[in-house]
Amino acid sequence: MPPTPPPKRRGLMRLVYALRYSLDGLRAGWREPAFRQELLLGVVLLPLAWQLGRTWAEMALLVGTVIAVWVVELLNTAVESVVDRIGPEWHALAKRAKDLGSAAVLLALLFTGGVWAAALWTWWRT
Repeated sequence: MPPTPPPKRRGLMRLVYALRYSLDGLRAGWREPAFRQELLLGVVLLPLAWQLGRTWAEMALLVGTVIAVWVVELLNTAVESVVDRIGPEWHALAKRAKDLGSAAVLLALLFTGGVWAAALWTWWRT
């Protein structure tokens, strides 16, 4: 007999359980070395955003790029987990899914690096 799904929650209890699931996800992400490295790099970069950004929009862009890397890394980890759940054998679609997730992380990192390099260049010149 298949397991029964959890009951649908409403109101405040739905929010409490959603927060708990989100914290479980962050804990699972912490067990991933790439996420830990990106999180620790962000801990260094985020305070710098307040030094480099001259307007709230510049600060938001600097902070947003770092958070975007975290989000994409968590989504990549989710994709990898689902692919690994299906089975350990090699399959072209499984490889494709993992490669696409990895490419998404790479693009997020390149974008973040470009934005931060431009901010540092601008700051250095002034």
